[in-house]
Amino acid sequence: MRINVLSSFAAGLLIATSICSVAYFSDKSDVKTTAKTSENHTPEQVQLSEIEMKNKLESAGYVVQTKAEYDKKIKKAKTTGKKTTSPENNNKTVTQVIVNVSEGMTSIDVGKMLVDANLIPDAFEFSKDIERRKLEQNLRPGKFVVDSSMSYDQIISTIFKK
Repeated sequence: MRINVLSSFAAGLLIATSICSVAYFSDKSDVKTTAKTSENHTPEQVQLSEIEMKNKLESAGYVVQTKAEYDKKIKKAKTTGKKTTSPENNNKTVTQVIVNVSEGMTSIDVGKMLVDANLIPDAFEFSKDIERRKLEQNLRPGKFVVDSSMSYDQIISTIFKK
């Protein structure tokens, strides 16, 4: 009896898969086209250009951006930088960066943010230095303000508090 039940179940799965496959592969619709009705109400297939698609999405309330714009926005969200002038030396520009450390971030992630802000030269060496100093457990979530006038040790002591 058990073999009959398993055979029937397997046959049912095979039949269901066959029906779904026929329905899937017999569909002739194209993803890139949209139905548009003409004056006599018969649908015809029209392919929209990239600009028309973008305008249609924007008019519907969507925000449309390129991958480059998205990547730039993400990079800016990771490190928010402000430029201020140092009171001691009016000719030198000091870059102030807010490092936002979230739960689960590692020293390599912090190093990448500091490299993006041009405060350190290499994220991997930064991470190795943190490990040599045994500070990797001292990284806590929060917002830390560092700037280009700080020394390397000051930046580390600001972000990795004991």
